[in-house]
Formats: sequence, structure tokens, C-alpha cells
Amino acid sequence: MSALPLAHISVLDLTAHRAGPTAVRQLADWGAQVIKIEQPGPEVPDATGSRRDGFDFQNLHRNKRSMTVNLKSDEGRAIFMKLAAKADVVVENYRSDVKFRLGVDYESVRAVNPRIIYASIAGFGQTGPDATRPGVDQIAQGMGGLMSITGAPGQGPMRVGIPIADLTSGLLLAQAILLAMLQREQTGVGQWVHTSLIEAQIFMLDFQAARWLIDGEVAKQAGNDHPTGIPTGVFPTSDGHINIAASGDGLWKRFCEAIAAPELLAHPDHATGQLRSRNRKALNERISAITRTKPSGHWIAALNKAGVPCGPINTIDQTFAEPQVQHLGIARPVRHPKLGDIKVVGQPINMGAAPQPAELRPTPELGEHTDDVLRSLGYDQAAIDGLRTRGVV
Repeated sequence: MSALPLAHISVLDLTAHRAGPTAVRQLADWGAQVIKIEQPGPEVPDATGSRRDGFDFQNLHRNKRSMTVNLKSDEGRAIFMKLAAKADVVVENYRSDVKFRLGVDYESVRAVNPRIIYASIAGFGQTGPDATRPGVDQIAQGMGGLMSITGAPGQGPMRVGIPIADLTSGLLLAQAILLAMLQREQTGVGQWVHTSLIEAQIFMLDFQAARWLIDGEVAKQAGNDHPTGIPTGVFPTSDGHINIAASGDGLWKRFCEAIAAPELLAHPDHATGQLRSRNRKALNERISAITRTKPSGHWIAALNKAGVPCGPINTIDQTFAEPQVQHLGIARPVRHPKLGDIKVVGQPINMGAAPQPAELRPTPELGEHTDDVLRSLGYDQAAIDGLRTRGVV
């Protein structure tokens, strides 16, 4: 099997919470040699609320090594700088001012390694009036406009059911790291790359943001209806609900034929996309009156045969039971020394020349690799014991 594409890259991981670890997970899963640097001392639950052996922590921090270093001590900072002098990437998601107080900011690291790629995520950016504010996903969802367009009309703001600002900022930072690596091949030097929860959240508004920027239109909540493509939404069946997406004249015609409803196709209120949007409520009621007469499976089969996008609305256990999901193998096995055989969420990226290994490596115990890493820096056992006695590691 070919080596994973990032197997030659070494990463120092200073991250916690979710956004930063999401970025590092992208690197670790594709082969990067990641050292997770953590605070020595008694272990406490992660800021996400997850214990180390909990589902969240195990899903976020696989494929890494762990060492403990007290970055607030001079000796600890010196150890970090020895590691940084040989590393390719440093990733952190402190509040924007913390790294400067610790003395592990980009300029400090660049002084010992001009090739370093230093990657940061903060709640609101690295500079500006809100740069030092604490920020978490739900705050970014609200401030970034997402909660104002999520949920049913008139029911008040609603958060999205996943930490979307955390996840997308992490994915975007991983992309920035890869871009910086490509540029370093040309220039020979590294750089500081960064994003924030608020920037990622606004980026994810996508066409809803463009509606305001270009047309001056402030999007509102549309519930389960697509805000511009009608009819697209949730429709009742005799045994539940399904999603149907039949916007556009071609799909609309095939949809009406598939549900044997020529009267909808001929109705003057539904003749164009603009009319279907304007008369959305009445149209949805007419479609619902038809779809609730038969079970979900009937409509899914009929609409798929007609080439109309549709599908079930699964609970998460039903999602992983889907034959197609099982075929894709995104639930990946991990053999954990304490937890036994578990599964985590794998990569949605597939590379023909470098497929993911059959098993992912488990999340390490706190400081599991501290001694090994220190020995690689030239410390003997007596020196390591002294560092531990002084609380440096």
C-alpha cells in the first residue's frame, strides 16, 4: 500500500475544543506525524464536555501521539521550541492573545524555524475590536446570521444541530495549511495562516449571504422548504415523512408525472418557478394531500425511477444502517487498548493511490508518548525524571 500523502509532515498540535482538533484530524488521518501537546497534571474533561475515553474525544483525536508540556514554564517553552525547530506545522486555537502571552506565537516560532507553517483559529479573528473575545460555535452561529434563517417561520432563532462553525473553520484551516505547504515548495519559507469561527460561518451562508450582498434581500426562516427552489422540502407520507426536491421546470414535470398528478402540472398558479415560489404554501398543501396517501418507500421508489431527487429522513442509527452508507465504509474501526473495538467517523475523501488503512490508530492516553518524544530530542531518563519532578512535563 502507498504511504499516505502527508506521511512526511510533522505537526505540533496545541489545540483543544473542536475547531482546531478538526483541522489537525484532517492532517493526522492522511498520515501526518502529529504530537498533541497537553498540560501536565490531573486530567480534566475536555472543553467540549467529553472525557478522554468518551465518544467525542475519541472521534476527534485519533492517529496522534500525546506528550505533556507546561508551556507556562521556561523549560517547557524551551522543549516546545526544540520540537518546533524540526516541525513542519504548528496548529493552535487559543484566544487570539494567549499565544503571545505564552511566547509560542508565529514570530517566536519563525525565529527558530523559518519554514514553519503556523495555523490559527480564533472565535472572531486575530485582529480587530472583537479579536480577544471568547467564542464558541453557537455564538458564531448567532452572530454569523445562521440562526436567523434556521427553523420554522415565526418560531424564533434556531441553532443548527451540529457545531457547523467549528467544523467548517477546522476544515478551512486544514485547506489553508495545505495551500501554505504548496507555496513553501516554491518559496522555501513558511507563513502564518488563520481563520475564525465567524469567517467560516459567514462563508457557509453562501447564497444566503449573496442575496444580501448583491440583491439587498435579507433572508428569513423557511423551515424545511428550500428558500428559493420550490418545491423542495419535507412532505408527509402514510408512515412518516420524506424529502423531495423537484424545483426547476424539468424536474417539476417529471415529479407531477411520477405522482400521477397532471392537475398540478396544469394548474395556472404553478406554471413557472416564480409562481410556484409565490404560491408555495398552497402548492405544498396540494402535494402533501397526495404524498400522505402512500408509504415513504412507495414514493422514494417512484421518484427515484423518475429521476427526481428524494429520500428518507433518517435518525442517525438509520443513517448508519443504510446499505449505501455501509458500502461506503465511513464508520471506521479502531482497536482501543481500554475501550476495545470501537468505530469512529472516517474520512469522506477517497484517494485511489493512497487509500485509508484498514484501521485508524486510537486516541492516545494523556502524555503516553512524552518520554519517547523527549528521548528523540536527546534527553536521557535522568533528565526526563527531573522534568517530571519539576512539573515541566
